[in-house]
Amino acid sequence: MTHKIHPELLQRRVRVLVVGCGGNGSAIAGGLPYLHQALLACGHPGGLHVTLMDGDLVSPLNCLRQPFSASEVGLYKSVVLVNRLNLFWDLDWEAVPEHLTAGKRIERADVVIGCVDIRAARRVIADAVTGRDKSVGYWFDLGNNADSGQFILGEPWNWRNRRSAQRLRTVAELFGEIVDASLDDDGQPSCSAAEALDRQLY
Repeated sequence: MTHKIHPELLQRRVRVLVVGCGGNGSAIAGGLPYLHQALLACGHPGGLHVTLMDGDLVSPLNCLRQPFSASEVGLYKSVVLVNRLNLFWDLDWEAVPEHLTAGKRIERADVVIGCVDIRAARRVIADAVTGRDKSVGYWFDLGNNADSGQFILGEPWNWRNRRSAQRLRTVAELFGEIVDASLDDDGQPSCSAAEALDRQLY
């Protein structure tokens, strides 16, 4: 199936919301300025405007596997990353130092990039982008566990993405178990550096 990008994304700044600033989220955030610069170099009128959302604070263990230093322990991950990117790249991107919670609306986002590590959090994203009153154009989900991973781009069903054979199905539609919160306690590695490193050794 051939997919055509939503035409409005070629006519103005693309508003991207990254949910989760851990290992995957921080890596994605670090790469987005390159995409922004590439879009501008190709004549795009505005490139990207990115918002990073995460209510977690940097912990000492985070400094082992994520791009944070000891001097940043106790600060919000989203704020640290946005400040770093804005200073280096001369950007005006934003941080929201809180978690996406059930019932919270996602406003003014064309693309949501989900970088969360538990099914309950994916369920919250799925609910926030799906429904008649929602307007997110794309949901890009990525994640991994001890021996597998996924990156899936979908168009959540909402007033912007109507039901059709051509609509890209989301991760929640393709793999329903990935948003089943009852399966979260399944022995898969958490973001704890010590636990994850120990699992990778065996």
